[in-house]
Amino acid sequence: MAYRDQNPMGYSSQSAAVPYDAGLRAYMLGVYNYMASALALTGIFAYLASHWAPLVGALYNLQATHPSMTGLGVLVAFAPLVFVMVLGMGINRLSLASAQGVFWGFAAVMGLSLSVIFFAYSGQSIVRVFLITSILFGSVSTWGYATGRDLTSMGHFMIMGLWGIFLASIVNIFMQSSGLQFMVSILGVVIFTGLTAYDTQRIKAMYYATAGSDEMAGKSAIMGAVTLYLDFINLFLMLLRLMGDRR
Repeated sequence: MAYRDQNPMGYSSQSAAVPYDAGLRAYMLGVYNYMASALALTGIFAYLASHWAPLVGALYNLQATHPSMTGLGVLVAFAPLVFVMVLGMGINRLSLASAQGVFWGFAAVMGLSLSVIFFAYSGQSIVRVFLITSILFGSVSTWGYATGRDLTSMGHFMIMGLWGIFLASIVNIFMQSSGLQFMVSILGVVIFTGLTAYDTQRIKAMYYATAGSDEMAGKSAIMGAVTLYLDFINLFLMLLRLMGDRR
C-alpha cells in the first residue's frame, strides 16, 4: 500500500454546497494538473527503472533464487514516505518553489519504488487497470466536487478503515494468506474510492481557507494534488492485485 498524507495543512472539511466560482475552478484545475503531471512522471520513472538494466541491477537481485530488493532498493521503496513527511510537516515553512521541487522529487522517487509492478504483472494488464482506475477515480472525484452532501462522516469512517487494512497488510506479511490479501484488496478499493470523494470535497474547502494568498493557495494546491495522487495510486494498486495478470 502506498503512502497517504492525512490533512497536513490542518484544514477541516466543509460540506455546504457553494456557488460556481471561477477562482475555485481554476484552483481545482491546478490541483488536477499537478496530480496528472505527477502520475505521468511516476509512470515514466517506473518504466525506465524496470527496463534500464543498470538501474534494475542496482535496485533488485533478480538473479537470486528468490528475487529481492538490494539495500538501495529498500531505501528507494521507503523514500516516498520521507518526501510526504517533508511536505506534510514543512509545507508552511517551504517556499512555493521549494514545495514544488519536493513534490516533483516525490513523484519521481515514487516511480522508482513502483517499478516492481512491471516484474509482477504484464504490461497489458497494467495499462488496462490504469485506465479502469482513471475512469473510476474521475467519476468519484467529480461527484465529490459537485455534491452538496457533507462527506465528513464518511471520510472519517474511511480513514478508520484505512488503518484496518494497514494492520491487516502487516499481519499478512507473516501469514501469507491469499484469502486475507483478497479481502484487503476488496476493502481497499471501497475505502480509497470513498476517500477520493471525501478528499476532493476537503480540497475544495481548502481553497476558501487560503483565499487571498496566492502563496498559500499554491501550496494548498500541491498538498491537494499529493492527497489525490495517493488516493489514485492506492486505488490502482488494489485493483491491480484483483485484476492484474501476473507474470
